[in-house]
Amino acid sequence: MKASESMISREVIEDRIFVIRGRRVMLDFHLAELYGVPTKSLNLAVKRNRSRFPEDFMFRLDSSESGEVEKVLRFQIETSNNRSRGGRRYLPYAFTEQGVAMLSGVLRSERAIQANIAIMRAFVRLREMISTHKELAAELKQLEMKLEKHDEEIQAIFQAIAELMAPPPEKPKHPIGFFRE
Repeated sequence: MKASESMISREVIEDRIFVIRGRRVMLDFHLAELYGVPTKSLNLAVKRNRSRFPEDFMFRLDSSESGEVEKVLRFQIETSNNRSRGGRRYLPYAFTEQGVAMLSGVLRSERAIQANIAIMRAFVRLREMISTHKELAAELKQLEMKLEKHDEEIQAIFQAIAELMAPPPEKPKHPIGFFRE
């Protein structure tokens, strides 16, 4: 493992993958940080190669999505949102896994290559984890169905045992002796 690859931990990358509009994405400023370039430079490279980034590879967040992301980021890094010292003029871009892969053709530095490899591995790992969770959820559902069936069968067994343990109903007793009608 190279030094530049070891600088980018899997946990750092996984913490920067968000689900927005039902897709797992990374934001432009996080990618720029990982690639070691200013966000402006990353976005300029994307703008020069716009045909490489269709809507399913990259999209701009709307203001409500951007606000939600900022809330999450402030919570994660425990800093305030102080716009008086500067801030973004434009809403951030969100790059899907395919968009991140396309960035490797746009940014060609050694650090960008290593960062891209690490990011792709993180996306693959997340897919594997999600797949494992889906399999576990399916197995758990099957187990619940078996338990429900077993519960019904056990209930029926207890009911049968209760009926067997119950004293037999008393038959009406006939008086002993001879009686005249």
